[in-house]
Amino acid sequence: MRPTRVVVALGGNALEDKSMPSTAEAQLEVVKRTSEYIADISLAGYEIAVVHGNGPQVGRILLATEAAKDVTPPMPFDVCGAMSQGYIGYHIQQALKFALKKRGKNIPVATVITQVVVDKDDEAFNNPTKPIGPFYTEEEAKKLAEEKGYVVKEDAGRGYRRVVPSPLPKKIVEIDTIKTLWDTTIAVTCGGGGIPVIEKEDGSLEGVAAVIDKDLAAQRLAEDMDADILLILTEVEKVAINFNKPDQKSLDHMSVEEALKYMEEGHFAPGSMLPKVKAAVNFAKSKPGRKAIITSLYKAKEALDGISGTVIEM
Repeated sequence: MRPTRVVVALGGNALEDKSMPSTAEAQLEVVKRTSEYIADISLAGYEIAVVHGNGPQVGRILLATEAAKDVTPPMPFDVCGAMSQGYIGYHIQQALKFALKKRGKNIPVATVITQVVVDKDDEAFNNPTKPIGPFYTEEEAKKLAEEKGYVVKEDAGRGYRRVVPSPLPKKIVEIDTIKTLWDTTIAVTCGGGGIPVIEKEDGSLEGVAAVIDKDLAAQRLAEDMDADILLILTEVEKVAINFNKPDQKSLDHMSVEEALKYMEEGHFAPGSMLPKVKAAVNFAKSKPGRKAIITSLYKAKEALDGISGTVIEM
């Protein structure tokens, strides 16, 4: 019998601490803490791949290239996404490899710079929704919209952020590479949801200015790898309905049918929990026996043991 396959989707809190400066050194310290929890999952016998977000990081890279435009040509958005995959992957490789070594487990950890095909006619290109970069006040947001032409929207009551198109992932270009690595290596892949590319008529690929939701990319990867569990790690231990209201209720379990009902009723914020629940539902209904779990990084192992988190299954 093969080991249980788990695709782990890391939320932003696994890469950054809001109380710390937004430096590479500070991020590495957070990733080191995160890697302790990921290593425990591997040590428990699960076969894993790691997907991570990149919203703040790609936003800062883009700001840096724009700020230096008089010195060096600014990088296009898809290249900035590739840069974020590289440096976040480097941090995870370094930290996770060491966390595994401390536990006596010698497993290679490798980052795959990953392209993900999207549909050039995806309606998302007409309605940008994906937050990237730092939070702004309403005044700062209006100024950016006027001066730079950014589309800026409020993000789940936390402030204003730039938003870009978020097309659906159709195909992972490097999936055969990931399959080759799976049995021997922990792959860090589909970083930031993958670099969005479109397939041209001649078969070539072209990067586009967009961000694929990392949870939906993780779902695509989990299905392609015939994973058993999609583990989505975020800031909260359990999914809640009536969030931030007097009658807030945390959920241990949701059937696909219940989750769809809650989505229709508007319980989950579009820039926050909604894409996680969507990805969980899509994966849970893709094949009998599959399940998704949404929980906090700090409860990851307990959630896999069935004593924490919110389980979504048919």
